Amino acid sequence: MKQTSPPLQTSLNSLETQARSALKRGDPGAAASAAKALVLEDTSQPAGYFLLGIAAAETGQVAKAIPLIQAAVDRGPVAEHVAQLARLLSLLRRDGEAAETARKALALNPDDARTLDTIGCVLARLGDHEGSIEPFRKAVSSEPDNGDYRYNFAAACGFTGRVEEARSAYEHVLAADHGNARAHYALAILSRQTAKNNHVTRLKTALLHAGNSDDALRIHYALAKELEDLGDSEAFTHLSAANDAHKRSIGYSFAQDEAIFDAIEALFADPAQSVASSSKTPDDAPIFIVGMPRTGTTLVDRIISSHSDVGSAGELQAMPIAVKRLAGTPSRTVLDPETIATSHGIDPAHLGAAYIAQASHHRPAGKPRFTDKLPANFLYIGHIARALPNARIVCLRRNPMDTVWSNYKNLFASQSAYYAYSYDLMDTARYYARFNRLMAMWRQLFPGRVLELSYEELVADQEAQTRRLLDHCGLEWDAACLSFHQNSAAVATPSAAQVRRPLNSDAIGKWRVHAQHLEPVHAWFEAENIALD
Repeated sequence: MKQTSPPLQTSLNSLETQARSALKRGDPGAAASAAKALVLEDTSQPAGYFLLGIAAAETGQVAKAIPLIQAAVDRGPVAEHVAQLARLLSLLRRDGEAAETARKALALNPDDARTLDTIGCVLARLGDHEGSIEPFRKAVSSEPDNGDYRYNFAAACGFTGRVEEARSAYEHVLAADHGNARAHYALAILSRQTAKNNHVTRLKTALLHAGNSDDALRIHYALAKELEDLGDSEAFTHLSAANDAHKRSIGYSFAQDEAIFDAIEALFADPAQSVASSSKTPDDAPIFIVGMPRTGTTLVDRIISSHSDVGSAGELQAMPIAVKRLAGTPSRTVLDPETIATSHGIDPAHLGAAYIAQASHHRPAGKPRFTDKLPANFLYIGHIARALPNARIVCLRRNPMDTVWSNYKNLFASQSAYYAYSYDLMDTARYYARFNRLMAMWRQLFPGRVLELSYEELVADQEAQTRRLLDHCGLEWDAACLSFHQNSAAVATPSAAQVRRPLNSDAIGKWRVHAQHLEPVHAWFEAENIALD
């Protein structure tokens, strides 16, 4: 990099300060103007390109921002620049590049907390929760009073089984910010609460002072979780209040999901859609674990990934992204009726290759097989069966009433379209019915491709069902699969606490505690001839 004269350096510093100040006050237009002037002053300096890129990203132009920040990195790698490039790459789901770039940023030994936190967030977003611990810990060390950085560190600790460290960090956040709803909820789900150790009184106080509807939603859910742990039926009151309000706020109608199910059924009514890929080298590495959420998918993922030949890749978006990209539809949503209909023309071999390319960045090293446990992949079983004829598919089945209750009581990603049905009991029942109908169609179209595994039968006879599971997946017997709770890999789902305990029947029949409130669901299932035992 060439030497800069003192007067020019002063001018550059002033323009950089102007651009950063504009970004801080939320004025990307002014930031872009100052950054452009900075570039024109000296095209060899990276700061102007970087700030131009950040200004573009702030207005939603991520694809435009990436080459600008790359131009900054090309002029001399600065940890802040490289970390932000990794963040933007991850937003575009360019996962392999994002992971490599985040690790390059970490290797530059950044010392500012924001850059460290950004690196940790990128790694966490990509499923590398173990890798995120170091940058998050350093960010907290650098700025110990920043609650956001400490919260991120606490979450990573929870995902990686460092329960006491997570608990301590969440309590530290709450000591400084009594109403922090994210920390309240995270603490509630971190472990099972008891009559002696719980946060119910504190949560009720926090609920009275909730600053907005999102905070109230999380605190209601935290209270419901802790009250259910204590066997208190008041849990339903909090869930009902939270879910009713959130359903209104997101404007959900079951017709949205019904249209998706209708489109999938219409697509696969065409006999040509049941023909598998003609690829000469179909990959047999993936094991898809699918089903309604909260039916044992995380449990089965832990069982299979305890096998010496298998690693867990987590809940991948690889198949939804591959279908969306190859369909080429303009909508901003990953899955919609238009995308499903347009996927009719996708070459199965191309889809299989696109999936493997996207998933490869998440595969644990040194393992010939991997699990992909995105529950919603049950919507893509037809695409999977065609594109990856050697992939194994396992679908978890659980008692319909427990399935509805477990979906209703768990706070998923609150803005995710995948789980919008779960804020209403009858919507959840209708969703289950369509899931059940879709599974019957896959069974007919692709006989033998999907192992439908009962959660209750797995609990009742762990070894026999585990042997059946491994046999379906083409795996030799490995006794380590019976000790899945000793698996040290990270878990980033609401089941994180449960799957670190040995298999038990605690969750079976839990809906009966709230049978009175669930009676309309029970009656509707009976009217629809859906078996409840």
